[in-house]
Amino acid sequence: MKAVKLLSVAGAYWRGDEHRPMLQRIYGVAFPTQEQLDEYLNYLEEAKRRDHRVLLKDMDLGSFHEELGPGLMVWHPRGACIRNEIENFWRNEHLKNGYDLVYSPHVGKSTLWETSGHLSFYRENMFPSMDVPLDNDQTQEYFVKPMNCPFHILIYKNKTRSYRNLPMRMAELGTVYRFERSGVLHGLLRVRGFTQDDAHIFCREDQMEEELERTLKFCLQMLHNFGFTEYHVYISTRPEGKCVGEESRWNAAQTALEKIVAKLGLKYDIDKGGGAFYGPKIDIKIKDMLHREWQCSTIQFDFNLPERFNMTYVGEDGQEHVPYMIHRALLGAIERFFAVYLENCGGNFPLWLAPEQVRIVPIKDAHLDYAKEVLAALQERGLRATVDETHRPMGAKVRQGKMDKVPYTLVLGDKEANEKTVSVRTRSGNQANALPLETLINSLCKERDTHAPSGEWDKTE
Repeated sequence: MKAVKLLSVAGAYWRGDEHRPMLQRIYGVAFPTQEQLDEYLNYLEEAKRRDHRVLLKDMDLGSFHEELGPGLMVWHPRGACIRNEIENFWRNEHLKNGYDLVYSPHVGKSTLWETSGHLSFYRENMFPSMDVPLDNDQTQEYFVKPMNCPFHILIYKNKTRSYRNLPMRMAELGTVYRFERSGVLHGLLRVRGFTQDDAHIFCREDQMEEELERTLKFCLQMLHNFGFTEYHVYISTRPEGKCVGEESRWNAAQTALEKIVAKLGLKYDIDKGGGAFYGPKIDIKIKDMLHREWQCSTIQFDFNLPERFNMTYVGEDGQEHVPYMIHRALLGAIERFFAVYLENCGGNFPLWLAPEQVRIVPIKDAHLDYAKEVLAALQERGLRATVDETHRPMGAKVRQGKMDKVPYTLVLGDKEANEKTVSVRTRSGNQANALPLETLINSLCKERDTHAPSGEWDKTE
């Protein structure tokens, strides 16, 4: 090992006993070549710059507070703006893909969680119960929800379903709460309160392959829309030991998963025995710009809940049958996806997601009236813009816009005010002078509405 670099030192008591001598622990790395070492050190520096916890603070997107409790974040206006755009896009895409959007409460009676099995198998990961007073001086035990599944099943069971009603696709941005241990909490990547982009599909066996293919294509489309084009697919199969559901249904589900993944030409690994006790699944781990893998997307069969809730539909033969149930999350938890996406783009959001899309810089106070005229024109077309009215030099204002990761900065002086034009500075360093305002606005709206990558306007103009 020819290239060595010491990274840090730390004190440690011998065998963790404070009554024993203090030792020095030295951390370092070594590589066969200096080039490999330099590449690794650059990777570490880039990872630090992209740490979502730092970016959340620097960009004023959100914050954690001791008074609120660990693993719970409040979203600031700028962060909430980005999240709202992601969620609106998610809703629109689901409506296009044949899903019905639903809402469910944040709490449910203990009997619901007894039926679902969560109190038997998952209670240690649920927040403590609350006792709600009843009219007869007794109390009823309630829990905040760790999952959305039972609520969607109740919607299904609200009336008799026929084979003609299937498939049913229900989707919800449902906020759930899980009592993660403090040692595993990590920014937005592991939290105690988070919103799942959750959906459940109920279908017949003859519809299963089509629904899986449809779901997997939809999942990849969503990831591509956010710039994630590299991923690793895993198929987890029936585990050893006790499982629920008939073996024939397990085999049919596993065969369908492998068939669809192969049909779409995706490379995958088999995680033999890695499925849950209630069904096989597909996991998709996305790769970010630093080639790190993140678990977000899941497509999961469930043979447990349909049996527990006695779910049925009336078949073409007039008999009752049990539907196939598929859990499905495309982005996973919105919080985790937001953190991964934030680190992947380094805070340089594309125009459609940027909380501040345009910053207007008047060179002098005399140009302020025109700046406000430009602001009104941008806002009328739904663009998020602000005016920098500080008394700093123009160059400092432009640099500040770049540091704040604003995609476009418009500089306005005498020429622009007289000719009703704008001079544009992009976040990437490109610029265009004396551009007609309407031309710019049309270009920005096109970039926004097509969800183009940031800087697309630079290439097309």
